[in-house]
Amino acid sequence: MPELTQTVLRIAVAQSTVREDPTDVDGLRASGAEVRRFMKEAADAGARLAHFPEGALCFPNKYVMSELGPDELGPSDWTKAEWSVLQEELDQIATLSGELGIWTVIPSVHQLPDSRPHNSAYVVSDQGKLVARYDERTLSTTKITYMYTPGKKPVTIEIDGYRIGLALGMDVHFPELFTEYDRLDVDGVLVSYSTNGAPGNDRAATEARGHAAANCYWVSLAVAANPDSNIDAGVIDNMGDWIAQGPSDSRPAIAVADLSRDDELPPAARNWRHQARSRITS
Repeated sequence: MPELTQTVLRIAVAQSTVREDPTDVDGLRASGAEVRRFMKEAADAGARLAHFPEGALCFPNKYVMSELGPDELGPSDWTKAEWSVLQEELDQIATLSGELGIWTVIPSVHQLPDSRPHNSAYVVSDQGKLVARYDERTLSTTKITYMYTPGKKPVTIEIDGYRIGLALGMDVHFPELFTEYDRLDVDGVLVSYSTNGAPGNDRAATEARGHAAANCYWVSLAVAANPDSNIDAGVIDNMGDWIAQGPSDSRPAIAVADLSRDDELPPAARNWRHQARSRITS
């Protein structure tokens, strides 16, 4: 486990506006401005970490990106994306993280030179440095068929002595990934998720609570500010209960919560789970 340097880690989790067109310069600028506004609110609230949803800068629509579009689904034409604008917005976010002295987890599309991009979450330190990137591993059928290259590995970061795992998009539906983070001795997992409100997608919040309870760690769920999704952002404790949630009308906002070592389950509880899992999976 990481060295225990803090007893409390205050985090701010966002439900923010998610736009679907990476060719829309004004939309990308607006998303970046909203992210930075919430970062400032998080810092004002004393948070050490600001956590944003999948697509916080842009969640490219499969028809917008289709080379056959906009009415027919096909392979994505990523040359249409305003990559330079996305990078400018990310650079401003990194600079602000350093100025505010907070960590930021900001999802965005990560360009690759010779293949489809990753659907990623960047980690910016309180020094304004990009220190890690997590790439969504599971991917929906549409994402993997037409849009993205899947990631290959879990990613953990350490903030003030807390070890945190990262999950993105469809990862929330796969308990194996969360059990893997338990084996990596995380204190919590940041789940960035977005949905357009398709039937059944609201189960992601139920699954996030289950992952927290089954693995005895905290889960932060950042989601799109979408009233049709029936999901609000929030933080779930290591018993599977909400300890903070965004506005129930799904308007853009942040929710703030403290992760406290005083509230952690005894090490014996997690050790028992590790031993039991080892027996049943050997």
